[in-house]
Amino acid sequence: MTTTDQGPLYFRDRDWHPAAYTPGYKTSMTRAPFRPLVSLGSTLSEETGPAFGQAMIGELDNNLIMNFTGQPAIGERIILHGRVLDENGRGVPGVLVEIWQANAGGRYRHKKDGYLAPLDPNFGGCGRTLTDASGGYEFLTVRPGAYPWPNRVNDWRPMHIHLSVFGSGFGQRLITQNYFEGDPLIARCPIVQTIGQQKAIDVLVAPLDMNRAIPMDCLAYKFDIVLRGRRQSYFENRKEGL
Repeated sequence: MTTTDQGPLYFRDRDWHPAAYTPGYKTSMTRAPFRPLVSLGSTLSEETGPAFGQAMIGELDNNLIMNFTGQPAIGERIILHGRVLDENGRGVPGVLVEIWQANAGGRYRHKKDGYLAPLDPNFGGCGRTLTDASGGYEFLTVRPGAYPWPNRVNDWRPMHIHLSVFGSGFGQRLITQNYFEGDPLIARCPIVQTIGQQKAIDVLVAPLDMNRAIPMDCLAYKFDIVLRGRRQSYFENRKEGL
């Protein structure tokens, strides 16, 4: 097969992702590798099933306001929506997208979260959905609050939502997070500062989308996830994408 038959080769910009060792982000000092990396090929079990079936998605799985107890969570109601795309801008259907986040006060429902903000008894903080035929996804949730974290004396995480994207099998998983347009804490976050290019930071910021906002109900933010290529989203667990 010729190069033309295979399609164009997309060269990746290795500077798009941060260095593994970034002292400003304290945790990286113990996690960063100090020996040469070894490339390991994927196994058959990683490239194939098991896969997540559509019948396993519940009616309220993508509604974080109601899916924990059936009673509404407290906070500013928002829609987070977008598309999962390949390097050519084509939507990827049937992708399992999961999210998790802090509540409106900036606290996670986790036993090790010791922040003083109260827990919302009606907010579990996680949801899931499958992308539609055009790669689209949508979640109804509350805007997460910012919160302090023990990195330096007074570091705060911006408002953000974590997103997990699964491929054709559970061994293919990418994790990223989105921030929100206009948040002044984005520029101050030591984790964000590890990303060397402003354009790479910009694709992690979900812009306000008034076209999808619901009057007298909720605002909307649009966050597309690009799996591969030069414009791929920054993924926390793998540089190359799927």
